[in-house]
Formats: sequence, structure tokens, C-alpha cells
Amino acid sequence: MTHQPPAVSDPDPEPPAPGRPPDDAPPPTSPPGRTIAGPDHAAPRWWSERRLPAAAAALLVLAASAFTLFDVARVRTGHTAAAWRKTLADELATRPIDDPWVITGAAVAAALGLFLLVLALTPGRRHLLPMAATADPDGPRAVLDRDGAARLLRDAALRVPGVSHADIRVRRRRINARAQVTFRDLDTVRTEVTGALTAQLDALALAQVPRLTVRARRHGP
Repeated sequence: MTHQPPAVSDPDPEPPAPGRPPDDAPPPTSPPGRTIAGPDHAAPRWWSERRLPAAAAALLVLAASAFTLFDVARVRTGHTAAAWRKTLADELATRPIDDPWVITGAAVAAALGLFLLVLALTPGRRHLLPMAATADPDGPRAVLDRDGAARLLRDAALRVPGVSHADIRVRRRRINARAQVTFRDLDTVRTEVTGALTAQLDALALAQVPRLTVRARRHGP
């Protein structure tokens, strides 16, 4: 008969150190809605609905079509064509291509068409700054108004000792900050204002941080 050695049980595992997760614990995850997206999840700009231009173009096309259809229907029922359509047909048939009125009308139509194309191909809403998206594609999207961002940055600049007034201009790609200094060294205040504004921009979590330019000058004549 073969004797097998008795099974030896493992000693109790050493408890994990305080603040250290156990080895079999799942990896830590970020709180929902706080994971900042990487380059593959860049937050796009919000598109404007263009309600007013779309309504104006639709009304113009509808009015022109309605007048033309009404006149064509009158002609088909035995009535004469309207005077405006006769005049328009005669003018188009007799005026040369290089006539000033023809060139002016073509230029106006081309300008209106180009304007509508620009509205259709550009997102608009330049006063909104998109904030960084979350890793979840179905997560919420947020934007920050440029005026609101300017107020937050101005408050951050005014908290720097020596700054009596701050003028912040926020653009899509640039932020211009001008601080008036009543006391302390200008270079020191400029450095501290730059640090305060940079920290505030990090807290805003914008998708694309504009370039920051800080200028400081002495207050008074």
C-alpha cells in the first residue's frame, strides 16, 4: 500500500497593508463622468441650427414657387401671363451678358449662394468653448460660454496680490490678459497671474486650451 503525504494547508495570507488593495481586487476605475477623453475622443464643436437663415431661404423659395405656379396655372386655363413674367422674360431675352444689371444680379446671387454654403459647412456658435469629452461615447457633452470663462479667469487674476484690475479677452484660440498692478514687482506679479490663470484653465477642462498671453502694467499715470 502506498502512503501519500498529508496535505499541508497554506498559512493564512498576510493581510494587505492599510490603503493597499488586495492582489485579487479589480483595477481601480475613475468615477463616472470624470474620465477625460484622449485624442481619439476629441470633443467637437457644437453646430448651430441656423433657424433664421433656413426659414428665410425657405420662405423666399416658397414665395417664388407659389407666384410662378399660380401664373402658369392661369395661363393653362386660358388667361394671359402676368405682366411681371412678361417683363422678366423680355429682359432676359434682350439684355446682353455684359449688361451692368445682369452682372449685378449675378454677383448678388453668387454672394447669397456663397453665404448659404458657408452657413451650411461651418458649425457656428463661436461663443461656446467645448469642454473635454468623457471616454464614454454616449456620455454627456458640455460647453462653456466665453464670457463665463472670462469672468472666472478675471476672478482668478484679481486674487493675485497687487492686481487692482484685470481685463480678460477669451477667443477660440487665444486668451489675452492684461493686469494693472498697484504694488509689487511687475515681473513677479505677471508670473503669479500666469500661474493662476493656467491653474484656472486646467480646472475648466476645455477640450482645446487657447494660448494664454499675459501683460502687466503699473496702475496710474
